[in-house]
Amino acid sequence: MTTRTSPHAGQPTRDATPASPTALLTAVLALLSFVVPLSTDMYLPAFPAMSEELRTDASGIQLTLTAFLFGLAAGQLVLGPISDRFGRRMPILFGTALCTAATVLCAVAPSIGVLIGARFVMGFAGAAGVVVGRAVVADIASGAAAARIFGVLMTLGGIAPIVAPLVGGAVVNDAGGWRGVFWVLAGASLLMFLATMLAVPESLSAERRHTGGAGALQAVTSVLTDRAYIGYTLAFSFACGTLFCYISASPFLLQNVLGFSVSQASLAFSVGALTATVSSAAATRLVRSFHPDVLLRVGLAVMLVSSALALLITLAGQLNRVWALGLVGLGFLGLGQVFGTATALAVERVPQAAGTGSAVLGTLQSALGAVVAPLMGIGGKYTAAPLFLGMTGCSLIAVLALLLTRGSQTPVTTLCGTPSQADSGKANGRWGT
Repeated sequence: MTTRTSPHAGQPTRDATPASPTALLTAVLALLSFVVPLSTDMYLPAFPAMSEELRTDASGIQLTLTAFLFGLAAGQLVLGPISDRFGRRMPILFGTALCTAATVLCAVAPSIGVLIGARFVMGFAGAAGVVVGRAVVADIASGAAAARIFGVLMTLGGIAPIVAPLVGGAVVNDAGGWRGVFWVLAGASLLMFLATMLAVPESLSAERRHTGGAGALQAVTSVLTDRAYIGYTLAFSFACGTLFCYISASPFLLQNVLGFSVSQASLAFSVGALTATVSSAAATRLVRSFHPDVLLRVGLAVMLVSSALALLITLAGQLNRVWALGLVGLGFLGLGQVFGTATALAVERVPQAAGTGSAVLGTLQSALGAVVAPLMGIGGKYTAAPLFLGMTGCSLIAVLALLLTRGSQTPVTTLCGTPSQADSGKANGRWGT
């Protein structure tokens, strides 16, 4: 792959026809994006057993999740820029190897303190697969091709919240308790390491790497001063913020407010996650005919309208199962259109520092999730108002963030009309020029 000068501030970018990743490479990148959410949700059914064995309360166990999320945020912020300097392959190999070791330590942890520390390291190291994996996609694809790949990664990542609690519950009950969950995750991390070693080549050539010092500073500056990148990153992060709002408050909404049993609530949650996953998969097809920016704006508009209607109905005292599940499902349909398109559009803006750009995006997403989740409980356990207020607020901020991207995209009247045009990114190989 060669580089040329971008019309955006003289930054280097790719050829008009970048190489497409192989099916094997796409599968490995999908695995890298799948294991981290699996590590977040798979051990949730084990919380009571962990609390009893480790002799701690619920808040102590909750700290293991918080530590993982903060480690994930910190890891992306550190490992992304490192990959811009030293290449993509070695940071992923280092991260997956360290993640495997940390997960083994979780499985044999003798105390809650050791478990919390190991979970932080697990999140930090596991971030390599996510943040550097996104940078690999940015190195080898652009335009609609990149949006489709990101859509595939997000789709498979979206399956994790569906299957993780079910698999985790089965492991806890039938295969070694809560420690068995971490042994399974250790095996998945080891598989990531081996798959990376065999199938992920170095995608960042030596001449495109930053040498540190002024080069690294220039990379960070170019990312943080790109107005359109900031707009897409904020849009993506706050759209994901609505998901974190729902994840943290859904047990109270489904069981306390709507009166579902535990099994019914689990099924309803899985259906919502499945809706977002199917929508994300559909976006990988729609991007062949529609500009990714169009799909992003439509998705955010649907999210804002659905959450605002849910909030109004809740405040009017008319919320019921039909309204709640219908509007939440509609919001998930919109969210599925945001995942891959926003990621592709953001990272596409900073091809000269894709690792740093991916790091900032992922760090903001994780940090925002850690902030909004506890806010959902402010109103108590028997009201849905904080949930829909949070979802509406996050959706509104995401929509407003797109104002920062104005003037950076090709006009709607000149968007692609055929898959071949979409794949080539119009005349110059990039969207938004």
